[in-house]
Amino acid sequence: MVNIRESFRLRILVSIIAISGFSQGMLLPLIAVLFEREGMSASLNGLNATGLYIGILLVSPFMERPLRQFGYKPVIIGGGLLVIVALFSFPLWKSFWFWFILRLLIGIGDHALHFGTQTWITSFSSPERRGRNISLYGLFFGLGFATGPLMTGLIHYSESLPFIVSGVLCLICWVFLFFLKNDFPEQQVETNSTWETLKRFREASRYGWIAFLPTFAYGFLEASFNGIYPIYGVRTGLSVQEISVILMSFAIGGIVFQFPLGVLSDKYGRKRVLAVVLLAGTVLFFSAALIDHLYYLLLVSIFLAGMLVGSTFSLGISFMTDLMPRQFLPTGNLLCGMAFSIGSLTGPYLGGMALQLFESISFFTVISAIFALVTMIFFWYGGKPLKKDNILPLD
Repeated sequence: MVNIRESFRLRILVSIIAISGFSQGMLLPLIAVLFEREGMSASLNGLNATGLYIGILLVSPFMERPLRQFGYKPVIIGGGLLVIVALFSFPLWKSFWFWFILRLLIGIGDHALHFGTQTWITSFSSPERRGRNISLYGLFFGLGFATGPLMTGLIHYSESLPFIVSGVLCLICWVFLFFLKNDFPEQQVETNSTWETLKRFREASRYGWIAFLPTFAYGFLEASFNGIYPIYGVRTGLSVQEISVILMSFAIGGIVFQFPLGVLSDKYGRKRVLAVVLLAGTVLFFSAALIDHLYYLLLVSIFLAGMLVGSTFSLGISFMTDLMPRQFLPTGNLLCGMAFSIGSLTGPYLGGMALQLFESISFFTVISAIFALVTMIFFWYGGKPLKKDNILPLD
């Protein structure tokens, strides 16, 4: 009976994450196209897109206390409601700052969704199935994110239609959350003050800092690949259609191999699989830098890279859960989300700066350098994880 309940809960949680990925994947190209129609500059267009990640960073320090106080279900329901209201609000007024605020609210709501679902899944999953369950989380988010851009075509009928369709889908999945029984994380830590929160962040970082690096690297890759590579691809002579196919090949590669890598991490260990994935990703991106003018070879290289590094976020979360004491799981999930957001914010900026300062450098050289740095840290980190039963006091 317990297994049936957990299976039902997992299905509901990954479904809501799929719709979250769908709305995020839809908003990026949709708003960019709508603003481009209005003649808005690329820099302002990119600035508007940062609202999502700014929302995540702003709300992160305040997420853990309501989760511990009210449980997983209310936090996920509240986050979902905020996303639904924001999606239905987009057609009300087409304005740069109004849409920036709505994106910021979606960032807050999505972060509540992801924080609640990630922590809940890692909490009830056994070590033997943790990689599998988190890979399903990543798989369904990837499927949603990959299909979201298809909604852009609906603007030919009405600019409001994609927002309405996405809002309705979110509302349908949101209703199913009420069928879940609420649960609470471990309650052995204090959450009453900012000082306690900072000390908890410090303590969780002592256990899981190495696991935050893959989530940062994936955020850097995803944001810069979608935001900077199209510009670089045009410079190298690729057509818009060819660039779109390359971006899609990376996404498909990540979807195809998400689940198998999760299962392999359960069998051979998260750190070992992550180290191999990061090393292979470094090599593949470096190879892509050498052949970025040869379309078909580049397509194969990016697809293979997507198969491997497309799972670094979910593998990083699973690895963090292995390292973290159970009472610090909410904090660890928060820090993973913050690391991803920092990578997402810095990726397009640093990638754009590198291409601006070094005109002869390949975009994939920048990505390869980031993954090489993370890979070296993984191989150099030879110390054993701190014992979970030997937790230092927070005062």
